[in-house]
Amino acid sequence: MKSTIIKTRDLCKTYMSDGEGFHAIKNVNVEIYEKEFTVIMGSSGSGKSTLLYLLSGLDNITAGVVTFDEISLASLTEKKMAEFRRKKIGFVFQAINLVPSLSLYENVVISGYLVEKDRKKVDIRGIELLKLVGLEEQIDRLPSRISGGQQQRAAVARALINSPKVLFADEPTGALNSAQGENILDILTDLNNKGQSIVMVTHDIKAASRADRILFIKDGRVDGDMNLDKYSTKDKELREKAVFDFLSEKGW
Repeated sequence: MKSTIIKTRDLCKTYMSDGEGFHAIKNVNVEIYEKEFTVIMGSSGSGKSTLLYLLSGLDNITAGVVTFDEISLASLTEKKMAEFRRKKIGFVFQAINLVPSLSLYENVVISGYLVEKDRKKVDIRGIELLKLVGLEEQIDRLPSRISGGQQQRAAVARALINSPKVLFADEPTGALNSAQGENILDILTDLNNKGQSIVMVTHDIKAASRADRILFIKDGRVDGDMNLDKYSTKDKELREKAVFDFLSEKGW
């Protein structure tokens, strides 16, 4: 039986503009399961990234409930929320956002020092993670001295430093070429195979075909929920076709 890590109830997000409300997320009820690779898809402006930010606690809820690891995010103070995010989530952004003045190693370990008092443990894990993403030879380099794909790999390592319950990723391959993007997806797939829960927003069918499950968002609501378990992970073309057919049915 699948174990739920995140659950929403009547989740809403409204933005105000010129005195009028824009409903980005409308009464979403969804469960995210532990150790699954969940992908969120939808057309531009559908609310997929907004949903990702609400699930991860990076954006405030207008109405409804998000329960993460049995904790209601709305119940947390700003200070407690910051602590919760540091300990429970990792986030990989499309823009990468590495600190340009810090080495790759420093970028990875810096947030670990905020959670773990034993700096030696953080240092060891930082090196292990950089090895995991294939950057053991570049640990002392500045971000400007490596490729975009390598920078994103470092960003994945940074997101994992505190052993998050869920790794969130917002279009992590969107700014990369196809080879670099495939490399990032290989890393995420390997992490998931080892038990890491992942929730990723993407517009790319090949990226989505790596998932266990796809949530399709339309006009701020969940308009489709596809399970890919029945398709062999070895048959990439079949999985991509299944995703394409699913999206086509949704008018994507």
